[in-house]
Amino acid sequence: MRKSPRPLPWLDVDEPFPPVETAWAEGDPAPGLLAAGRSLDVATLRQAYAQGIFPWFGVGQPILWWSPNPRMVLQTQHFKLHRSLRKSLLRFINAPGHEVRFDTAFEAVIHACAGTPRDGQAGTWIVPDMVRAYTALHHAGDAHSVETWINGELVGGLYCVNLGGMVFGESMFAHRTDASKIALAALVAFCRAKGLPLIDCQQNTRHLASLGAAEIPRAEFVAHVACNAAQTSPCWEFDALYWNQILTAKTQSDLTT
Repeated sequence: MRKSPRPLPWLDVDEPFPPVETAWAEGDPAPGLLAAGRSLDVATLRQAYAQGIFPWFGVGQPILWWSPNPRMVLQTQHFKLHRSLRKSLLRFINAPGHEVRFDTAFEAVIHACAGTPRDGQAGTWIVPDMVRAYTALHHAGDAHSVETWINGELVGGLYCVNLGGMVFGESMFAHRTDASKIALAALVAFCRAKGLPLIDCQQNTRHLASLGAAEIPRAEFVAHVACNAAQTSPCWEFDALYWNQILTAKTQSDLTT
């Protein structure tokens, strides 16, 4: 008989996070679940992300903190620009009134993401407390939106967290075909231009895997975060020249049909 998982720690406001290695493992009720409690203030979120931890909980639940093993990541040089997406991207780039913007409508993006359930889920995990928390993190300069605009209308996008040389993807939405994929392509192009090698995707989904994301051991991910999060964060502005980072094929992943 498998023994029961260890009791889940309940953290006071200033209590440190437990080691990520103590998170519930495969076979436990919720693999990757590390702790509950604390708060969602800016300082706590920074501490969590710097240790490879993120919050994820639903309506009526306490704040839950996760650090899954393995960890889904997108190495930016492994991004798969499929032929169909390349065509959509080229049409988008060359069409008048079509543009990518950073950080001009963060709250609109996170609210749109809140209305878009994750793969396999009926409801949203971006509850009002999360919206407020990441909006505060945005105002503090650590959360950013990548926005797809057509003729002055926000049609897709994503938001993410940035600590130094680390980018942590959170959620995306699309109101037009490929609008969220174009936002992700823009983020990859930006990361390549700025020398940011990896985007955290948190959990495995078929959609992310189709775009080149893959799982790595948690220990490897945490070591990468420790090495890169203390670096200087880039300036979050998008230049159309960054598209060349993905439209000029440099890796086998770029040549995917």
